[in-house]
Amino acid sequence: MQKDHLPTRRRALLAGAVSLGAAGVAAAFVPGTGERTAPAPPPAAGARPARRPLRPSEYRLRPLTGYGPPRTPHGRTPVRREPLLRVPEHGRTMVLSFDDGPDPRYTPHILDTLARYEVRAMFFVCGEMAAGHRDLVARMADEGHVVGNHTWTHPLLTRLRRARIRSEMERTSDIVEKICGERPAWFRAPYGAWNHAVFRLGAELGMESLAWTVDTLDWTEPGTRTIVERVADGAAPGVVVLSHDAGGDRSQTVRALRTYLPGLLDSGYHLTVPRRQYV
Repeated sequence: MQKDHLPTRRRALLAGAVSLGAAGVAAAFVPGTGERTAPAPPPAAGARPARRPLRPSEYRLRPLTGYGPPRTPHGRTPVRREPLLRVPEHGRTMVLSFDDGPDPRYTPHILDTLARYEVRAMFFVCGEMAAGHRDLVARMADEGHVVGNHTWTHPLLTRLRRARIRSEMERTSDIVEKICGERPAWFRAPYGAWNHAVFRLGAELGMESLAWTVDTLDWTEPGTRTIVERVADGAAPGVVVLSHDAGGDRSQTVRALRTYLPGLLDSGYHLTVPRRQYV
């Protein structure tokens, strides 16, 4: 698979900048020749550009509600009383999510497996881990995955003062923006511990709160087979699966993904990422 074919936020931003800069250029260079060629004539009035059929892999890579980079959500982020536990059901669609990373021992293997099957996932990163492994966060974004906010140091937010909660969230959004070019649109509280202050601060920072439907409990190291069985037993339209790519020995998580991901695809599930404005 070639990464250049994947629709990613960073490439969309870069492509937009390039197209604006090229708007005033009357001719283009032919790659490798140095010669100029006249720009292609516009299509005839009323003519529609020809469409090509999507490959199955391209369908997998589409967000739940369309193809291309997520759009900016309209209006303010709602202040919720509880986090979202699943995503809208669009056929046999599921979301894979990974918390606590990135970790250079495990995250690259998870990314490799996702790339092999052309599947996008959500990574809720801790700011201190992201700051130490910027290349992995950049790779997540480059390969079309959603980079979410999981606080800076993974504390129990419900025991912290409001100022500290804001700092944990804001610092992480700042580092993600420096690496990826935009701030995270999704937030997941460590340990799944939300309260009103957490919901309100997340909304003020423009982030939607997403929990999970199926917890693999991979952090307990229950064994690769057990993790696979938990995902298979919990598979259903709209399900969000929680796993971890850091915070301990995640070799079982890596091996389990290699088994259950092709199994889900063979069963007709589409593994992709949600879009904010349709949640």
